[in-house]
Amino acid sequence: QVQLVESGGGLVQAGGSLRLSCAASGRTFSSYVMGWFRQAPGKEREFVAVVTRSGVDSKYADSVKGRFAISRDNVKNTVYLQMDSLKPEDTAVYYCAAGQIYYTEARRYDYWGQGTQVTVSL
Repeated sequence: QVQLVESGGGLVQAGGSLRLSCAASGRTFSSYVMGWFRQAPGKEREFVAVVTRSGVDSKYADSVKGRFAISRDNVKNTVYLQMDSLKPEDTAVYYCAAGQIYYTEARRYDYWGQGTQVTVSL
C-alpha cells in the first residue's frame, strides 16, 4: 500500500507557472505507474499526465501537451508536475495517483492523494 500527499498548489495569474509535488510513503514507489488528474467544479475527474515506473516515458492530455511536464524521482519517492503557461481553464483540484498499468483512465488507479487546489486568474 502507498500513501500519497500532494503539495504546491495555489493561486497564480494566467501565463504563470506552478510545480506540484506528490510525496509517496513506502518503499515500493518505483513499482507504481504515477499519474496526475484534475477535477474542476461540476466536472468529472480528467486525466492530465502519466509517467512510467522508470520515468522514461510519459503521456499527456491534449489540453496540457507542451505546457505541462511530469517527472519522478524514485530516490525521493516523489512525482512532480511542472505547469507552465497556465490558463484559467487549468483551474481545478489536482490529484496524483498510483497504479499498476500505464493507463489514462482514473478507474485504473489504486491509490489517490487528497488533492491540491490550483487556481489560475486572468
